[in-house]
Amino acid sequence: MKLLTLMCLLCATGPVLGEWAVEEATIMGTTVHVEVWHPNTQIRQQGINKALEIMDHVNRLMSPYIEESQLSKINQFAHERPVSISTELFEVIRKSVDVAVLTKGAFDITYASVGHLYDYPKQTRPSDDKISQAKVLIDYKNMVLDKERQSVSFLRPGMKIDLGGIAKGYAVDRAVQALTDLGIRHAQVAAGGDMRMLGGRLDRPWRIGIRDPRKPGDIAVTLFLKDQALSTSGDYERSFSNGGTLYHHILDPGTGDSAREVSSVSILGPDAITTDSLSTSVFVLGIEKGLQLINGLESVEGIIIDRKGKFHYSEHFKEYR
Repeated sequence: MKLLTLMCLLCATGPVLGEWAVEEATIMGTTVHVEVWHPNTQIRQQGINKALEIMDHVNRLMSPYIEESQLSKINQFAHERPVSISTELFEVIRKSVDVAVLTKGAFDITYASVGHLYDYPKQTRPSDDKISQAKVLIDYKNMVLDKERQSVSFLRPGMKIDLGGIAKGYAVDRAVQALTDLGIRHAQVAAGGDMRMLGGRLDRPWRIGIRDPRKPGDIAVTLFLKDQALSTSGDYERSFSNGGTLYHHILDPGTGDSAREVSSVSILGPDAITTDSLSTSVFVLGIEKGLQLINGLESVEGIIIDRKGKFHYSEHFKEYR
């Protein structure tokens, strides 16, 4: 799970404030926040309802915690036979492979082959032997995607996938597209630490605060954004300490253990599926390789906060402060 602290200034006054509508719901294991402006009350509410409906739909397709989800069916049967899936799920898995190639495996949805062995509510980590045995199953190249049949299969028994580093971003993008289709031009959709702004908050940018990873309630950086997506990955969610070592849910596919060079990564970009997957990728890559990746991509910026609290910016990130 990702958590992003939001600070949104009410930039309008008088009657126009009545034309904003805000709703929140618990979906995809996190808080989903939808904020919409439109002069027509019916369209405002229609937009919010549609956005929340889409988020719930994506969750029912892609959650590993819902036994009947298509993703759960993949994990149950893909090692035996190709599993036919929806266009939406196929698109997200295909995108995950693209990101895996881009990041040389730092992003790999088959990390779940080890990830499912961790129990964060019970604060238990699998033994080194269990991690070592399961780690050999982490390799996106052992997934077979058949575009014609729209199916997925695994080459090795025991493989599992989890879309926790990309599905919320996809859902946010789908929700924003639905709002755009309704003629809405000013909105914000957030799912935990993944958010996207449609336009500004009327005549001004959205003011967004990124939380300090070591001081809950404090803001590390404030950004001013329009028509952009922002995702934050941090080691403070779904985590526990054991013997002085912090274990969290952002696993390094190369080790099967928590990535530990940084505490927080925030990525700015054109869409949430990109920022969601890249914030996870850069967290795993660390400072040097992470900044190299960000600086080599068009329309993508980022900030990394290391374990000592030092900030590391991409080339043009400060333009948004």
